[in-house]
Amino acid sequence: MNDTIVALATPLGRSGIGVIRLSGDDSLEIIRRLVRDEKFTPKPRFAHLKKIFDLESGEVLDEVIITYFKSPQSFTGEDVIEISCHGSPIILRQIIDFCLKLDARMADAGEYSLRALGNGQLNLSQAEAIRDLIDAQSIASARQSIRQLRGELSNQLQPLKDELLDVIVVLESSLEFVEDDLPDFQNANIKTKLSEIAENVGKMASTFQAGKLLREGLKVALVGRPNVGKSSLFNALLGHERAIVTEIAGTTRDQLHEKLVIKNIPISLMDTAGLRETLDTVESIGVERSKRAMADADLVIVILDASQDLTDEDREILDSTKDLSRIIAINKVDISEKFRFQISDFKFIKISAKTGEGLDDLQKAMIEPFHPQDIENKGFLVSDARHNDLLLRSKTEIETSINLLDQKMSEEIVLIGLHNAIRFLGQITGETTTEDMLALIFSTFCIGK
Repeated sequence: MNDTIVALATPLGRSGIGVIRLSGDDSLEIIRRLVRDEKFTPKPRFAHLKKIFDLESGEVLDEVIITYFKSPQSFTGEDVIEISCHGSPIILRQIIDFCLKLDARMADAGEYSLRALGNGQLNLSQAEAIRDLIDAQSIASARQSIRQLRGELSNQLQPLKDELLDVIVVLESSLEFVEDDLPDFQNANIKTKLSEIAENVGKMASTFQAGKLLREGLKVALVGRPNVGKSSLFNALLGHERAIVTEIAGTTRDQLHEKLVIKNIPISLMDTAGLRETLDTVESIGVERSKRAMADADLVIVILDASQDLTDEDREILDSTKDLSRIIAINKVDISEKFRFQISDFKFIKISAKTGEGLDDLQKAMIEPFHPQDIENKGFLVSDARHNDLLLRSKTEIETSINLLDQKMSEEIVLIGLHNAIRFLGQITGETTTEDMLALIFSTFCIGK
């Protein structure tokens, strides 16, 4: 981490402003070379208007705003220079190239956050919160990421780790200095304390279902035979014309994916090819993909046509989805008030993709089975699968140690599980995380963060 890194901190493409970030000991020297002013000493945290020059021709490349963050008062804990220039891809590329010629190197994915972690500016769970905040798909998800970034997860974990460490110290001391077994009352106190810790760890893990829902949302597949109105419903739920809608059966031959948010729950909506037997090679591929989408989806919406008789294809689709989480939507009720079929054995929702009738009821039904009550008011939620796994593993290790105490096993055996538990909790915030695991985690970050 001793070298100086550079990367574009704003998205690729044309924009009014683009920001290039330098971090490392040579950041200040590199910017002096770029502005051709060896005495340039920018005041930390102030904006400075300067000209950047072409290293080869000496011509002015751009007028930029330079902001200097002096170590350790910066995001990474190192000297950081942020160059705000015009957002032309050509200008951005040239400035980065000039930085590389002056011995900076391109930053790896997540390397700025990794350096911040290494320099004690934030812990691992806070670094992951930055990634989640950037990827947030709803206001509620963004708020949860902000809470984690502010240290709420760390603050909840620290008392548990301290209490666990207190128990470990007692058992370690007993192992070293006491020849006899622990008194029964002390043994009982330890079991009570460990039970409380395990319960609190379990409570944290129990919020994962709601947290995952806010973070990742639901995969919802629209299925049905051709021309029942899947694409029309797809467009109606999105609120704009995304899918092609015609009266020709089999118009949709491949999956269409779009994102929307319903009551703070991100929805990944899939419009699929109509399910039917076909000799058309392209359409048959689409049908197979539709079947795979049904299996992968969290929720399947089976669409039937209210204006037509129930067909063998409809019955086959209803039968194939009976074991899945599904909603049956009777479409085209604007055409036919009375269905030409009976499906009294199934619960269903009447809708019209054309007029919008019943869409509010459908949206409510989509999230109701997955939506914990008052999800927005549940406080901090564990939303990362890695964190949840480590919490559950820690809880299991503590419960195993309690069972060993009940069996009158030696302190040395009991301590194995407790040391494992505190190591798992430490991996959440990064105190006991291996370098390989850190590399894997930060590889999911974007370049420039």
